[in-house]
Amino acid sequence: MNKDKIILVVDDFSTMRKIIRGILKELKYNTILEADDGTTAWEMLQKHRVDLIISDWNMPAMSGIKFLRTVRSSEEFYDIPFIMVTAEGLKENVVEAIQAGVSGYIVKPFTAATLEAKMDDAFSK
Repeated sequence: MNKDKIILVVDDFSTMRKIIRGILKELKYNTILEADDGTTAWEMLQKHRVDLIISDWNMPAMSGIKFLRTVRSSEEFYDIPFIMVTAEGLKENVVEAIQAGVSGYIVKPFTAATLEAKMDDAFSK
């Protein structure tokens, strides 16, 4: 696993971004970018190379599912692994995310081991 990968964490709740950042630091990932919604994250993608996106579903301005669809519809960014981390555990939400091209789906609350496993899986695809 290449710990030099650049990870973009997208969540409107700053405490959740801090939790995910802490887990990523524990896993020895050092380059972590943060955005508070899909619109800000999309702007960041235009300026920074990103190797993985970890995004919430429910956010203002641009939701995580809309951000996922935007990423997947872009020739430049469509192949970036994208993990949805959300409280939305409904089967239809999971199906919608899979159909939109999500690489992994985690329902909050979650453990560091769960995130690490989903990241390993997303990077291996």
